[in-house]
Amino acid sequence: MKVAGRLFMGVSLFALAACNDFLDEEPQSDVSPEQYLWSEDQLKAYVDNYYADYDNYDGDSDDKGGMLPSHYGSENGSPYYDDDATDNQQGTNGRYLQDTWTVGQTGGKWNFTNIYALNYFIETVTPRYEEVSISGSAENIEQYLGEAHFLRALEYFYRLRTLGDFPIVENTLSDNMEELTEASVRKPRNEVARFILEDLDKAIELSTNSPAKTRITRNAALVLKSRVALFEATWEKYHAGTALVPNGSGWPGAEKEYGQNYQFPNDEGTAEGEINFFLDEAMDAASQVADAVELTSNNKTMPDDGSANDYYDMFASHDPSEYSEVIMYREYSLSLNATHHFNHYMYHGGNTGYTAQFEKAFLMENGLPWYDANSGYAGDDYISDTKTGRDWRWQLFMKAPGDVKATENITTPETFPTAPRVYISDSRNATSTGYIQGKGHSMDYNDQVLGQDQTAFVVYRAAEAYLNYIEASYLRYGNLNDTKLDTYWRKLRQRAGVDEDYNSTIAATDMAQEAENDWGAYSHGQIVDATLYNIRRERRCEFIGEGFRYMDLIRWRAMDQLNGYQLKGAKIFGPMEDLFVDSETGESLLKYDQADEADNNVSSPSDGDYLLPNRKTSTNEYYNGFYFFEAHYLYPIAVQHFLITSSDGASVDDSPIYQNPGWPIVSGATCE
Repeated sequence: MKVAGRLFMGVSLFALAACNDFLDEEPQSDVSPEQYLWSEDQLKAYVDNYYADYDNYDGDSDDKGGMLPSHYGSENGSPYYDDDATDNQQGTNGRYLQDTWTVGQTGGKWNFTNIYALNYFIETVTPRYEEVSISGSAENIEQYLGEAHFLRALEYFYRLRTLGDFPIVENTLSDNMEELTEASVRKPRNEVARFILEDLDKAIELSTNSPAKTRITRNAALVLKSRVALFEATWEKYHAGTALVPNGSGWPGAEKEYGQNYQFPNDEGTAEGEINFFLDEAMDAASQVADAVELTSNNKTMPDDGSANDYYDMFASHDPSEYSEVIMYREYSLSLNATHHFNHYMYHGGNTGYTAQFEKAFLMENGLPWYDANSGYAGDDYISDTKTGRDWRWQLFMKAPGDVKATENITTPETFPTAPRVYISDSRNATSTGYIQGKGHSMDYNDQVLGQDQTAFVVYRAAEAYLNYIEASYLRYGNLNDTKLDTYWRKLRQRAGVDEDYNSTIAATDMAQEAENDWGAYSHGQIVDATLYNIRRERRCEFIGEGFRYMDLIRWRAMDQLNGYQLKGAKIFGPMEDLFVDSETGESLLKYDQADEADNNVSSPSDGDYLLPNRKTSTNEYYNGFYFFEAHYLYPIAVQHFLITSSDGASVDDSPIYQNPGWPIVSGATCE
């Protein structure tokens, strides 16, 4: 283990009663704090430890969810799966049923492990940096200190997304119960967001764009800043008036003495002023990147015959540093003993897949939606038909039957089966919808070998800055009269191979049609205007498969309307049904309405022509579809944390912590 890792294991910076990750202990290590963090190589070793966990990435992990996203190899983990269980990709999890998501007794997102490790670094290194007492290159020392501020901001952003209001703790604390309890006070979410922006401003000040793209840079900090600011602005806008925002009806912070009579820290002192502050911050940070970094080009060639297409290859190469758009990526190589399994699983389908609803989001190359009489839409009777004349993001990043799986290091290229394996259910050899996830799909067969995948993961890219600016500008001013907005949007559409005239698309948009297939057509249960919807559509399509969807849906408050919603796969009971025939027996490979429903492998045609992945058997807890509850926009806080911070250790009432709206302080209880 690295020295930095050994040091932190002894520091255990914040573990109240050794249970709450909330105690500052005397470091126990073979390298004492007094001897460590005095040279640039030691600074680098320390911050490297908090970049990512190559072995155990999980975007929903209590302790690692705030680290940089990455593929990992010990299991089949990838940020590309983070869109599962949204309207983009098939999957299930506890957020869509009331009884499967409960309050924990211990643990949860109320976790400070990495935050306090980074606090220790920042409070130790900052005075030494100011005193010029650290050996090494001044530029590198500033870089690593900037990286620590970035990584702490990233950790806090994860807590903001999952918990909302959260304590702001910038330093390690002494082993004093009164001090530790006071530090548990939850700050309103907008102030947490402001603190994150301050950390990122420090990262922007200290960092440059000189380091390799495998490290945090100034541009990475600007992109993250625009993301955080847009997230908070839109959360506060669409959740306005609810208990999920400060001073909203039923906001639990007002029940605590320290939260009463709360005033927003903007010149107007209003909720609207706070939203505008964050929108301005988002626009400023995003434009600094979008003005300086060009999008990678799309030459409109498919990779099936070995042709190079920079837009596709940017996500499917071992080293994407040459692509202009890439700001940061996670590197994998056999020489570094860092590989993963993503392509091994996706080579056969990975038992996931895009939804039929997602397919409907993509425009035609002429800029018209699929339902327009003049669109030229070829239909979805066959999966490959959906690519005809379509937005190139769908053509490139969805693998259809007959598409080539690999072109390099393979003698006879294989293709995806003519009959998509929707009837097989395992972790590798199936596709749950027929629309196979294709972003990040390497065309090098060596990457398909178990544990040998060296395909990089792009963490930050300039396209996000373009998208963040477009959305923030429209929300800030309520119109499209912004030259930067126009330029960025046209560049995105041009790269996607779609007619650049977004106004024509807006005019052709039928929101009743869009609302059937896109959760983002809604905010707080109401259909949004066609202009805003098309801005959201652009984002949905540009980020196909990249794991952004759930984060966007919660900030838009776009799941209130879910009431038995069924995710759909391909139209297997149209003409495509003739493809599903066993070559040996002549019988259909599709099993439904069986005497023993456990023998079903697809949904019944009585449920419609489209495969409904969650209706194969009535034992599936999502057989009746997805439902959503307002409390599920945030996670509950475990009971343990209330008890530890109470005066007697037994009653939760006098804890400075308050529970998130709609959740009781009872272990095992569901939301109200």
